[in-house]
Amino acid sequence: MLLLTRRQTIFAAIAASLASRPTFAQSAPAKVRIALDWTPNTNHIGIYVAKAKGFYADAGLDVEILPFTDTSAGTLVSNGVADFGISSEIETLTQRAGGGDVKMVYGVVQTETARLIFKGGRDDIKSPKDLDGKTYGGFGGTWESALISAMIRNDGGKGDVKTVTLGTSAYEALDNGSIDFTLEIYTWEGIAAELENRKIGRFHYSDYGIPDEQTTVIVSSDAYLSASREHARAFIQATRKGYAYSVDHPDEACDLLISGSNGALMNTELVKASQKALIEGHFLKSEAGVIGRLDPAKAEALGGFLMENGILVDANGAALKEKPDFSTYYTNELLD
Repeated sequence: MLLLTRRQTIFAAIAASLASRPTFAQSAPAKVRIALDWTPNTNHIGIYVAKAKGFYADAGLDVEILPFTDTSAGTLVSNGVADFGISSEIETLTQRAGGGDVKMVYGVVQTETARLIFKGGRDDIKSPKDLDGKTYGGFGGTWESALISAMIRNDGGKGDVKTVTLGTSAYEALDNGSIDFTLEIYTWEGIAAELENRKIGRFHYSDYGIPDEQTTVIVSSDAYLSASREHARAFIQATRKGYAYSVDHPDEACDLLISGSNGALMNTELVKASQKALIEGHFLKSEAGVIGRLDPAKAEALGGFLMENGILVDANGAALKEKPDFSTYYTNELLD
């Protein structure tokens, strides 16, 4: 009979000890849901990049991108249907003022992407004051009339316009003369119009006294942030990594957005032109290199404008009488 050497005896003992230990399954990734504000577009590019490149998986997250519905992303977040949502700064300010549990946690764009537009070549429209008495094609937002009237008044006009709710494409309405002016998101709709060789005149809000805003933001809720702080932090930091990657690798990022959209995006030229505009206009990343961070001064100025114009109302629909503490409407803590 062969005798075990001392070394063999030790190895056998170690193997037996390891075999007798219980095994532990690797913890499952945390489920996170984000609701879109519209069909997939370049405002969402960092999310699709983070998912495709594995940034979320590396952070221990399983991220589900919820499709756009008629219910706003902020409402879905406030009601716990989604953990995060794509929204606008104006919508978030108004929803939170009205009692909604919604808070800005990431600034997708660093400066205003919207424009007031009219059909190019019109000799009767040189500046906003020329819009007095003309017809505006609107979208039903309570802040639209305040915005437009203020721009016209700040340019020396009265601010009196006719308003109709659009039931067709804004550009078609401009072309057929049923409206004189409307609003657009330049970095998507405006780029599409340029690719179609449409002649469009544009006014920047901030050139006529309207506070600049971070048009597109990501929101969450105090309830979710309290219950899942570390998951929220992991999500926001992986998302910032996705947006940063999209700025540094635009062609690859656009391809990832298109492939991840499940057929919703078919116009590659538009996607790539839009991303180019977002990068060159320093929307996703400011000239100072800021990406994702929310600007307290912009939130304060825009909130004050909405307050002064009676746009911020409480849960009962009554205009707020006291200015809220707007610093509670957002947080940059998840970026740190």
